[in-house]
Amino acid sequence: MEFFPRVVFYLKFLDYKVPITETVVVTWCVMVILMVFSYFAGKSVGKEEGTLQKVCAVFYEAMEEVLNETMGETASTYIPYIGTLLAFLLLSNLSGLFGVRPPTADLSTTLVLAFITFFLIQKESIGRKGLLGYIKSFFEPSPALFPLNVIGSFSTPVSMAFRLFGNILGGLIIMNLVYSALPLFVPVPLHFYFDIFAGILQAFIFVMLTAVFIATAD
Repeated sequence: MEFFPRVVFYLKFLDYKVPITETVVVTWCVMVILMVFSYFAGKSVGKEEGTLQKVCAVFYEAMEEVLNETMGETASTYIPYIGTLLAFLLLSNLSGLFGVRPPTADLSTTLVLAFITFFLIQKESIGRKGLLGYIKSFFEPSPALFPLNVIGSFSTPVSMAFRLFGNILGGLIIMNLVYSALPLFVPVPLHFYFDIFAGILQAFIFVMLTAVFIATAD
C-alpha cells in the first residue's frame, strides 16, 4: 500500500497539470452526500414529519445535549459547525468500508480540520479578552515564555490532526497487510474494529476535543 494517496487524474490549467488525488475525490463524494441529504432534509421541514425529519431531530438534539454540557451558553453558536464536522468525519472515516482510502488517512485533511478548530479557539479567546488582552496572554507569566506560549498554542491543532490521521491510517495499513497475507480471508472482526468502531470513536474524540478547546479558550 502506498503511504501517500494515489493520483486519480490531472486537471489542466494553462500550462500546468493539477494532480487530483484519491483523497480529493472521496472528499468530493462525501460533500455531495452531505449536500444532497441537507437539500432533502431542508425540503422536508414544515411538511408531515417523516423518517428524515426524525433522524435530523434526533441528531440535532443529541448534539445540543452533549454540547450544552461541554460548552455551556456558547453551545448554540457552534452546533451547526460541530454537527457538520461530526457528519463529515463519520462519512470520511467509514468510507474505508467501500474499498476507498478515507480522506482522514491523509494528513492534509486532518490538519485543515484541526486548524479550523485552532482559529475558532483564537476567535473565542479574543472575544473574551479583547485583542490587547489576547496579545498580552502570550507574554504571561513572563515575557521570556513568549516562544513557549506560541508553540503551546500551535501544539493543539497539530496534536489533534496527528491523532486522527495516525489512527485512521494505522487501521488502513493493518487491513491492507491482512489482505496481502491472506487474500482469500475476509476479516470481519477487524473491519468492524478498524473501519466502524475506530472510525466512529475517532470522529467523536475529534469533535469533543474541538468543543472542549473552544469552550476553555482563554
